[in-house]
Order: sequence, then structure tokens, then C-alpha cells
Amino acid sequence: MSAPLFPPTPARETVRRWALAPGWLACGLLAVVFAFEPNLPRSVQYLPLVASTVLIGLPHGAIDHLVPGRLRDTGPTPRSLALVGVLYAALGGLYAAAWFVAPAICFAGFILLTLAHWGQGDVHAVVALAGGDHLRSRGQRALAAVVRGGFPMLVPLVAFPTEYERVARALVAPFTGDTDVLALAFTPEARVAVGLGFALLVVAHLAVGYARRDEGAGWRRDAGETLLLTVYFVTVPPILAVGIYFCLWHAARHVARLVLLDPPAVDALSRGAATEAVARFGKQAAPLTLASLALLGGLYLLVPAPPTDVAGFVGLYLVFIAALTLPHVVVVAWMDRAQGVWSPRGVE
Repeated sequence: MSAPLFPPTPARETVRRWALAPGWLACGLLAVVFAFEPNLPRSVQYLPLVASTVLIGLPHGAIDHLVPGRLRDTGPTPRSLALVGVLYAALGGLYAAAWFVAPAICFAGFILLTLAHWGQGDVHAVVALAGGDHLRSRGQRALAAVVRGGFPMLVPLVAFPTEYERVARALVAPFTGDTDVLALAFTPEARVAVGLGFALLVVAHLAVGYARRDEGAGWRRDAGETLLLTVYFVTVPPILAVGIYFCLWHAARHVARLVLLDPPAVDALSRGAATEAVARFGKQAAPLTLASLALLGGLYLLVPAPPTDVAGFVGLYLVFIAALTLPHVVVVAWMDRAQGVWSPRGVE
């Protein structure tokens, strides 16, 4: 039996409030603040990413081992737990090892992988929580995924190339890698090409959605979020922007999705007890979050050039996130298939 794409109405309304609103408010507020170009120390800009190690960012993928049982409504079984464990060990381990061999190429792969995954997550949110009545085909949803994932991964390259390159170097440096192979991406010509190409995709996404909208609010919400993300990633420095987005936009929406697969949490949401549902998730995610932090410490000991400052530590943390993201994408794709996210039938 496949898991429902749409939760029961009371739970859905509760989730819409606490899963969507924090991202809207945080991105909107910061976009307004940084429109006046405040001088915020870079050390402060790193705080959201640092906090994400224990607050919703890293934990949002820490119950992937429970997903198969929840999708099938059987609960965890030794087979499902072993399957996800092997998936993480094989894909995550291989990708982590690849950083020691070709860190610059792995960085480029991480950008593309994250673009796909964050777009993947937002397509589910638009369809399941924001009334995505206008996304009527798989091709249209794929375009929406590229657009949504492109905001955090491509817009900062155009708007903040120096900061973007600094992040690239921070990720590659612990492996004594050379970022010169990525230099072409930071040239003015490449940035103009990326900017124009992405702008055309955004316009196409909004135009096709407008043409296929019905009387619901889905297209208006989608267009509003698209405008918000455009202004946000154009004005807010990328380290801060991505850190806030990771925690309060992407991870919050994924946690909501996981909570809605947990019957006791759905019952709590139906009673309006969102705090109870989130606390339940936190308890479930805590063990593997702590195990992940221990593995991050092991990675620090293994790299040829361990970082010595905040930027370096955050760079190494993002490499670790990259290794976890690859198997996590497979688990989320499994969820998408089971819940019919990429099927037009998923739209009410």
C-alpha cells in the first residue's frame, strides 16, 4: 500500500502553517534587511549552517531508515533497516572517498546534486501543501524542480561570485585540491550565461503554470514563493542565505513530510499539537544525528589538511553533507514514487 500524498485535512492545515510560514518569514525579513546592504561579519553569517548540525538541518535526514516501513505502513523491519544502512554505506562512502581523489569535480557534482534534491523537495511541498494544481505534467514538475533548486545553487553564483568561489575553495581545501578547474564557472561570461538561462527557465515555469492554473491558489503561491526566492538570493549573502534556507525552508518541509507519515504525529497535528509532533521527530532523529556528528569528527581526522577556522570547518561539514545527500536523494526519490509526486494524478 502506498502512502498518501495528501494528509488528513486538519493535519495538513497545521503542517502548512508551521512548515511553510517560517521559511516565508525568514526569507522575506532578511531580503528586506539586506536590501539596505548591512555589514554583517562573515563569522555571523556562518551561524545558521553551524546550528544546522543539530537543529533540523542534519537531523532532517536522520530517520531515513524508518521511511520504507512508513511508506508501506508496516513499521521498521530488519530488512528495511539493513537496506537503508547499506545504501548509505555504499553511496555515501563512495562519494566521500571520491573527495580525496577529485575534490573539485566532487564539488561541482555536489552543486548539481543539491540543486536536484532541493528542487525535488520543493516540488513535493508545492503539490502536497501549497495546492499545486497548475503542475499538470511530469515535464512541468521537472521544470519546477530545476527552478526551485536553482535559486540557492545558481543565483548566488551570479549575484555573489566572489563569495561563491570562497565557499568552493573552503570545500576543496581540506583535500589539498585545486579549484582552478572551476575557474571557468566564475568568469563574467559564464555568470551572464547562467543568469540569462536561469531567468528564461523561471519565466517559462511561471508562464506555463499560469496557462494551466485553475481557480485554486496554487499558482499564486508558487509565483509568490518564486518572487520571494529571487529577491532573497539576490540580496542576502550566500553563506547566510543558504544556511537559513537549508534549515527553515528545505529541511522544515522535509520534516513535515516525514511527520505526516507517522500516525501518532498525525494524530497530534490533528489536535493542533504541532510541538508534540515535532518533539517526536526530534527524539527519533537524535541517535543518528549524534552518530553523524561522530562520523564528521572522523572525516576531520582523515583529511590531509584539517581546517583551522570557522570557514574551513563549515566547508568540511558541507563535504560531509554532500556524502549524506547522495543516498538521501535515493530515499526521497523512493518516497516520491510511492506517493505519486511525479504523477499528474497527485494534483487535486
